[in-house]
Amino acid sequence: MATQSLEETIARRYTQVLERIAAAAQRAGRRPEAVRLVVVTKGQPVEKALAAVAAGARDLGENYPEEGVQKMAAVHATGLRWHMIGHVQRRKARLVVTHYDWLHSLDRLPLAQRLERLAAEAGRVLPVLLEFNVGGEASKSGWPAWDEAQWEHLLPEVEAVVALPHLAVRGVMTVPPPVSEPERARPFFRRLRRLRDFLARRFPQAAWEELSMGMSADFEVAVEEGATFVRVGTAILGPRPAAPPHAARPHGAFQ
Repeated sequence: MATQSLEETIARRYTQVLERIAAAAQRAGRRPEAVRLVVVTKGQPVEKALAAVAAGARDLGENYPEEGVQKMAAVHATGLRWHMIGHVQRRKARLVVTHYDWLHSLDRLPLAQRLERLAAEAGRVLPVLLEFNVGGEASKSGWPAWDEAQWEHLLPEVEAVVALPHLAVRGVMTVPPPVSEPERARPFFRRLRRLRDFLARRFPQAAWEELSMGMSADFEVAVEEGATFVRVGTAILGPRPAAPPHAARPHGAFQ
């Protein structure tokens, strides 16, 4: 059997992931087209991002603002949408506002306030998802939401974000704790969905239709639990090259 090229391998994996998303949606009584696949190109060479786009990907996700901007300069196609899915430092906020179509990882009020000022200057409205920590891991970013009895305490800051006119709150996002099997992630996805519904009742002036959850190891379970965005990298693009020893890592891991 002839060895597949990189482009052929990524196209095959991309199609397989779409098929798995569709099957999971159908099991849950959902329309497959209600789930959008964000191909996570973080840490991958441009050649793999180009192969994903050639395979049909139109939503690409990055963890590091500068790395994503570099890829944007090299990857061109009609209708591409770039998603910032990693922890954002305040000093990198301008890159997000200037270059990205979505921010999945808005995790604190001071960042929201800075993004608001920059988006107002740029004359744009930035679609954002609020990131919540539903697993209680100290290493993960996001508003603390693992104890449902404490959700009322989240409301003042969420209200302040919702009130910002140049940020369009569209839903919520989480990165669950690593699990030994996909099914063990289900309680975390259910908790995020309940939180989304709780916030939607309190703040009906915002749109809460998006649930960004599920990665390479557990995206099918996430789809069954209502995900509208799944963030899949290694299952499509393969392992990432080893990072340089000095490379900084933000909180959380997205794949």
